[in-house]
Amino acid sequence: MTYVVTEACIKCKYMDCVEVCPVDCFYVGENMLVINPDECIDCGVCEPECPAEAIVPDTDPAAGPWMGLNREYSAKWPNITRKGTPPADADAWNGVPDKFAQHFSPEPGEEKP
Repeated sequence: MTYVVTEACIKCKYMDCVEVCPVDCFYVGENMLVINPDECIDCGVCEPECPAEAIVPDTDPAAGPWMGLNREYSAKWPNITRKGTPPADADAWNGVPDKFAQHFSPEPGEEKP
């Protein structure tokens, strides 16, 4: 089993999960994070840390469509090992449904201390 970041992260990108990951398996895009499934050790400590509830185990039905996206973009985006500053409007986006079609960005993000 591995963990997967879902659509709920888009435009929220709180990054609390990054701080607790013992293997640094998060990768940062312009407006969301992803998990590299080959690096994730399935510890699960990231899941309860996410205020947007965007992280689920790959056994959760909600993970299905996001597994490929996490794999693809973890190979393209930079690794992030420290929590950065979430977007100023993150709370306004938390809980907004169907963000992928209109708001997902394939552009890489930056690791900012």
